[in-house]
Amino acid sequence: MTVLRHDWTVDEVQALYDLPFMDLLHRAHTVHRENFNPSEIQFSSLMSIKTGGCPEDCNYCPQSAHHGTDLEKEQLAQLDQVMEQAQAAKDRGATRFCMGAAWKNPNARDFPVVLEMIRSVKSIGMECCVTLGSLDEEQTQQLKEAGLDYYNHNLDTSPEHYENIITTRKFQDRLDTLEKVRDAGISVCCGGILGLGEGETDRARLMMELANMPAHPDSVPINLLVRVKGTPLEHAESIDPFIFVRTVAVARIMMPHSHVRLSAGRESMDDSTQALCFFAGANSVFFGEKLLTTPNQQADQDMKLLERLDLRPQESKLDEPVSGKADHALSA
Repeated sequence: MTVLRHDWTVDEVQALYDLPFMDLLHRAHTVHRENFNPSEIQFSSLMSIKTGGCPEDCNYCPQSAHHGTDLEKEQLAQLDQVMEQAQAAKDRGATRFCMGAAWKNPNARDFPVVLEMIRSVKSIGMECCVTLGSLDEEQTQQLKEAGLDYYNHNLDTSPEHYENIITTRKFQDRLDTLEKVRDAGISVCCGGILGLGEGETDRARLMMELANMPAHPDSVPINLLVRVKGTPLEHAESIDPFIFVRTVAVARIMMPHSHVRLSAGRESMDDSTQALCFFAGANSVFFGEKLLTTPNQQADQDMKLLERLDLRPQESKLDEPVSGKADHALSA
């Protein structure tokens, strides 16, 4: 039986990273099989509903108003545009529709429109996730009442490396919003990004922060930096693909009931790397032509890869692992 822990030390996490590669993958795959159907991959689709002009200065993001990228600023999408994409995603096999807005926090003018988008996505039988920046308690409760299933709010990197990547908010600001989301009974989607110039200890610290939350995130997206011209990280050094696979394996071992998602950067991975990630415990992907504003794997390529690996998309909501209920800490 899998034991859930929330008291990891950085030395323990580093020890996992330092395991012989095949030993680490074997351990992670064993944990994965104990908690999920290893033949199923959950498909999510992501749409940018408000693009560009973000006041945050994240060094990796082409949507920041601080960077000189070619991205054109756009206003909030119309409801019919959102529903057209949501229905198309469902028709292609996605069970979850995610929407992202380039905000520091939701504004009073647009927030009611986003609530209507959530209600509409839910009405066609899809799970719904949004990422809108920081939230206050009233906004969080309104999202819950609208039927929101997941809120995405990534930690990005370690607390120590954070200020090298972002200066317009604090690491603690992220944790505060995540606490509000958990208290409201909304499932948490929270992960990080590899390739931000972090060191080994930073990767271990990120995994420790995620696993030591009061409840493990229900979804843990592991992103690989997409280097975009005009951002401060456009010339960042690439990381070894096996480091990425190791991180997926470590996440699976430490958060055994969470969906571990391959997110940004997947278009630069070859099929073998993705297959290793699936073996190591990744069981969720974003699919579609774009992830917010950056390229992503084509949907038909994903289907062909899954067929070659004898994997299949989830056909319905299976967020509860095979062996029991996922690790939730929802308010009574």
